[in-house]
Amino acid sequence: MPRQMTWDAAAPAPVVLVSGKEEYLAQRATQRIRSILAHEDPSLEISDIEADQYVPGTLIQLASPSLFGEPRLIRVSRVQATSDAFLEEALAYVADPVPDTTLVLRHDGSSVRGKRLLDAVRKAHVEVPCLPITKDDARIAFARAEIQAQGRTVTQGALRALAGAFAKDLGELASACTQLVQDTQGEITDDTVREYYAGHVETTAFDVADAVVAGDAAAALVRLRHAIASGADPVPVVAAFAMRFRQLAKVSTNHGPEGQAAKALGMAPWQVRNARRDLQRYSDDRLGRAIALIAETDHAVKGAQRSPMHALERMVRILAS
Repeated sequence: MPRQMTWDAAAPAPVVLVSGKEEYLAQRATQRIRSILAHEDPSLEISDIEADQYVPGTLIQLASPSLFGEPRLIRVSRVQATSDAFLEEALAYVADPVPDTTLVLRHDGSSVRGKRLLDAVRKAHVEVPCLPITKDDARIAFARAEIQAQGRTVTQGALRALAGAFAKDLGELASACTQLVQDTQGEITDDTVREYYAGHVETTAFDVADAVVAGDAAAALVRLRHAIASGADPVPVVAAFAMRFRQLAKVSTNHGPEGQAAKALGMAPWQVRNARRDLQRYSDDRLGRAIALIAETDHAVKGAQRSPMHALERMVRILAS
């Protein structure tokens, strides 16, 4: 087995180090390992450890063979802030891993804490580097792979438009690719992207939605006007709101553990975590009324009202209040 794997080829191994600052890719790599293990044996036992809050003895207890011999996946977060207790026990473990157990260590590279452990894993086991994707060509390649993996074709112009519109957040770029696949037919072109995501270069519709979900009506209105002034069309602005609130609705119906909910809903764990945080401001009734208002505004901006901007601002004020 190679000592390094790319995030999209990550596979189970006795010990896997998922390193680097790109959290979205790290989540995808860990999800892939979990999916492979669960497919091989649905009785997979999954445990999570926070290295900075480690209780001595936990690692070997979780890795110890059970009565029925189920395989185990142990995911360890915040290794960059590891406690001394976890560091010492993990060093002993990686020198002699337990059979039928996969240990995934997440270190974001923000500190040199745990360097002895990282060196030990890199020497004898597997590393999955998850570095930020900063170059246009790399973002374009990422978007192409996301769309093609879902069975669709896409033009180079569409890929350039997507990569430029969502340059700040890889997770948003991935979500935009998925949304286009779900909401459109045929080849995805640059016209398709412009229709859905116009104006993102300056202020994205998702920035407006973020302010609305946070309850900041003033900031949401400023961002909305900036987005429209920079070329955003009202129709894709409403589409972005619909995407955001549909995501909240999906998460509101699944109360399982974060990882299980993410798999069931086809989302990344960080998306589930953020949605659950945002849902603290919404009762089921309020969320339902918000989705109904978005649908009403979508109808308005597509010709039912004379002033799409008035309909947009009304929607933003009501949703943020």
